[in-house]
Amino acid sequence: MEADFQIGADPRGKRIVVAMSGGVDSSVVAALAAATAAETIGVTLQLYDHGEAIGRAGSCCAGRDIRDARAVCDRLGIAHYVFDHETRFRADVIDRFADDYIAGRTPIPCVQCNMGPKFTDLLTLARDLGADCLATGHYVRRVEGPRGAELHRGADPARDQSYFLFATTQAQLDYLRFPLGGLPKDRVRAIAAEMGLGVAAKPDSQDICFVPDGDYAGLVAKLRPGVDTTGEIVDMAGRRLGAHRGLIHYTVGQRRGLEIGGVPEPLYVVRLEPDTRRVVVGPRAALAVDAARVERVNWLGGDFAGPLTAKVRSMAKPVPARLVGDRVVFDAPEYGVAPGQAAVLYAGERVLGGGWIAETEAARAAA
Repeated sequence: MEADFQIGADPRGKRIVVAMSGGVDSSVVAALAAATAAETIGVTLQLYDHGEAIGRAGSCCAGRDIRDARAVCDRLGIAHYVFDHETRFRADVIDRFADDYIAGRTPIPCVQCNMGPKFTDLLTLARDLGADCLATGHYVRRVEGPRGAELHRGADPARDQSYFLFATTQAQLDYLRFPLGGLPKDRVRAIAAEMGLGVAAKPDSQDICFVPDGDYAGLVAKLRPGVDTTGEIVDMAGRRLGAHRGLIHYTVGQRRGLEIGGVPEPLYVVRLEPDTRRVVVGPRAALAVDAARVERVNWLGGDFAGPLTAKVRSMAKPVPARLVGDRVVFDAPEYGVAPGQAAVLYAGERVLGGGWIAETEAARAAA
């Protein structure tokens, strides 16, 4: 049950800070760290207590999750600290989530959270505590390469979280450790049970932590009153097909919920037009794109010129692509590419980096 936290041959006198959300993954990381000779400290950021407010389990860093993290630390005999970061989380993650939806983009708040409170703030806290590294429960691998630390996919494809960590900087990667990256989830739960951790059977969170009921549009409407305005649903030629109940209820690639009758083939949301409040729909072929322009690119791969693959959604399979300037060009038309999402580039198992999708270029055959 040993794990290599890469803090030297002799961990005695070393200190490991573990980011703890109260779930089984971070709890097992804490257990693995405590099993070494290094001093281990658990740290939890209180970000958003929505799960506690509605009485639903599975919401990250809600009141129950903080209690679970503390109970695990008590079981392991290690220190546990809670830091209130609700104000920062609201500004950097929740407000941006709402603004992206209003602007017709499809946001990924988990990446924003990793870029802000989780990594930037937690790394600062860990360094202030004199830690030699910060360990998290993410299912990715940190591999020492010839030019330093590299970010690789998790060994378990079903649990790989590398897409959400594309914005990790090299300086952060040098300090971070991911001891679960080579383990399958069932082994992680088995370790938790072997250690007698009360969270061994705790369900994984299936939703965005601050929207545990899955009603994204409802949250945006509460945060930004007055934005949930109706408008037209039009086809690719601009012909009116019906009315919609607010842009925040739709995302690119969506098929269900359009409530359009009398059409000969299934229609999908092709794009959203915030200025005209129109939802543009078309056949599946209209979703095909040849390329996506990306911005705010984070690159971890150095001078890499080999074959690449790109992943444009968290659940999508990587597809052959190449990076041309600020454009990710796909070898074959890709579907469901939405502004606001990320395009993450890989060389085999290694994460080279990625950027935020600003706009897409329709496939020539579909244009």
